[in-house]
Amino acid sequence: MWANNKITELFGIKYPIIQGGMIWASGWRLASAVSNAGGLGLLGAGSMYPEVLREHIQKCKAATDKPFGVNVPMLYPSIEEIIEIIIKEGVQMVFTSAGNPKIWTSHLQSHGIKVVHVVSSTKFALKAQAAGVDAIVAEGFEAGGHNGREETTTFTLIPMVKQAIEIPLIAAGGIGTGSGILAAEALGADGVQLGSRFVATIEASSHMAFKEQVVEAGEGDTQLTLKELAPVRLIKNDFYNRLEALYKTGPTIDELKVLLGRARAKKGMFEGDLVEGELEIGQIAGLIDDIVAVEDLMPRLIKEYRRAKQRICSSLD
Repeated sequence: MWANNKITELFGIKYPIIQGGMIWASGWRLASAVSNAGGLGLLGAGSMYPEVLREHIQKCKAATDKPFGVNVPMLYPSIEEIIEIIIKEGVQMVFTSAGNPKIWTSHLQSHGIKVVHVVSSTKFALKAQAAGVDAIVAEGFEAGGHNGREETTTFTLIPMVKQAIEIPLIAAGGIGTGSGILAAEALGADGVQLGSRFVATIEASSHMAFKEQVVEAGEGDTQLTLKELAPVRLIKNDFYNRLEALYKTGPTIDELKVLLGRARAKKGMFEGDLVEGELEIGQIAGLIDDIVAVEDLMPRLIKEYRRAKQRICSSLD
C-alpha cells in the first residue's frame, strides 16, 4: 500500500504513521505499542527527568524489537545529559522541537541517529533542511500542546512546505483519522504524525480523567492561548476561563506567568485535575469518540484510509 514510501524506508517501519512524543502521554507503553503495530512510537522526553527517560528507553527496548524514537524539546534544561543518554542507549531516531536544530543534528547523526525537526512555517522548514535534518514535521495550527504563533493551518502549511524543501515531509496537526491521513498525503506529505488520537488510547500514560475529557470535547472546545509565553492549545476548563478573564485586564507577561504557575500541564494531563490543570489537546478531539488500545486503533486507521482512497478513486472513475 505504501511501496517506496520515503518515511517507511527512512525509519524501517510498515506504515508512515508516527505517534507524537507528547508530554505526560508518551511513555514506553504507548511508544512500544505503536511501534509493534507498524508505526513509529516516540517517547516524550519533555516531561521526563534524564534518569526517567533512560528507564523508559530501556523498557521500550524490552517491549519491542521494532524502531522507536525520542522527541526532545531543544530548550530542555538538561539537554546535554538527555542527548548523552539517547546516544548511549542506542536510540535510532530523534525528533527535535522548540529550538535550533543546527546545535545537535550533526552530533546525533554522527552516532547513526536519524534526526527529524518539528516546524510550524516554511521559513523554519528551510532552516531545518539547511541544518541537515533527515526529515521535517510540519505542524499546523490545529495541533494540541505548544504550537506555532503564525496560526497557519495544516491544509495551507503542508503544500507550502512541500514546494520549498527536498527532504521527506511529515504532516501534523488536525490528523486523527484514516481520511485525514489520505488528505495529508494528497497535499504532499510523505507521512503523518498523530498526537491527540494517541492520547485517547489505553497505553497513553496520561490520566484516565484527561482521556475521558478528550473524548467528551467537541467542536470549539479548544483554544490557542498564552502566545506571549509559548502558544499552547487547551481545552476550555476553569483554568482557561480564569486566564481569559485575566486577558481582559491587559495583563503583563509577569502576571500571566504568575497565573500559569508551575507544573500545570502535569496537574491536568498526568494527575487528572480537570479544573486547575492545563489540558493540552488538538482540535481533532472533536472527532475522537473512544479510548481504544493501539493494537485496535492502527488497523482502524488503515481501514479508514483504504476506504477513503477507494471512495475518491470511485468518484474519479
